[in-house]
Amino acid sequence: MSDFALPDLGEGLVEAEIVEWHVGLGDHVVAGQPLVSVETDKSVVEVPSPRAGTVVGRHGEPGDLVAVGTPLVTFGEGESTDAATVVGHVPEAPAAVRASPAVRALARRLGVDLEGRTGTGPGGVVTSADVEAAAGSDQSRLEPLRGVRRTMASTMAMAHGAVVPATVHELADVGEWVPGNDPTLRLLRAVGVAATAVPALNAEFLGPDQGRRIHHDVHVGVAVETEAGLFVPVLRDVTRRDPADLRDGLDRLRSAVTARSIPPEELRGATITLSNFGMHGGLFAQLVVVPPQVAIIGAGRLHAAVVARSGRPVVRASLPVSLTFDHRVVTGVEAIRFLAALIGDLQSPT
Repeated sequence: MSDFALPDLGEGLVEAEIVEWHVGLGDHVVAGQPLVSVETDKSVVEVPSPRAGTVVGRHGEPGDLVAVGTPLVTFGEGESTDAATVVGHVPEAPAAVRASPAVRALARRLGVDLEGRTGTGPGGVVTSADVEAAAGSDQSRLEPLRGVRRTMASTMAMAHGAVVPATVHELADVGEWVPGNDPTLRLLRAVGVAATAVPALNAEFLGPDQGRRIHHDVHVGVAVETEAGLFVPVLRDVTRRDPADLRDGLDRLRSAVTARSIPPEELRGATITLSNFGMHGGLFAQLVVVPPQVAIIGAGRLHAAVVARSGRPVVRASLPVSLTFDHRVVTGVEAIRFLAALIGDLQSPT
């Protein structure tokens, strides 16, 4: 017999949580056939079989954490390495329940049994909304922090212990925007303009001994909230891309995050971060700078506000903006100049 260990699923990932087995004991599999779905702090992925053989051992059950390099499946001896056909069968989900691995992971976290359940999605697919509705809002439950949320907890604790944060706020008068302006694209462009004008905030701090690295290219991490936790995919080279390309790139990243299929490399390399939290509510915020980055921009809720124009009060469409920066390496004047450049671009009609 031979063991197949959980492989390295991406840079820095040391363990994964079993979501769903796709094979049972005694099943014959071929190379490349999915063995199990596992959830990391990045995504839900299927682990393929490295060879043809008979499964004689499964190590772990749904909900168990398995470390990279530890046995996942045991194969019987003397099996063929032919990968042409599947001999035997691949078990389907019990009671013909149709749900993605990410939805199954959510159901397990919320204690929802999918057995025999029909969803509201196309063809009866169980959706995340179905799972949340079944869980009920008034049920008290203990949820261990796994995957994305556990990583978020450790990352935020690390950032809180390392960064010396300071925040400045401003209100952008966007009443001159022409119809059809996309607020998110305007924010991305404004971040690029400000980072070019004051590159000290488009930087990473390597420590007092090594100093800081100031970047020429502007790669914006865009905070995306999901039911599994917070993701920050990276939209690259925002100063070199036209609005249509930026919108396509942003939509693609958000779709990949929602489907938990985003590659790990798409979550690395941001030089500055944007949180458009105002889509959900709120005006101003002191956000968390995650090192080695030195700044994060927050956009609040677009709303009507009374402002002074030519000495008279008028009601204007206004966009609250918050800039939190690492005061260990960014000065207050640099932050104010960055925010002024960002606000100036936002207040342009087009």
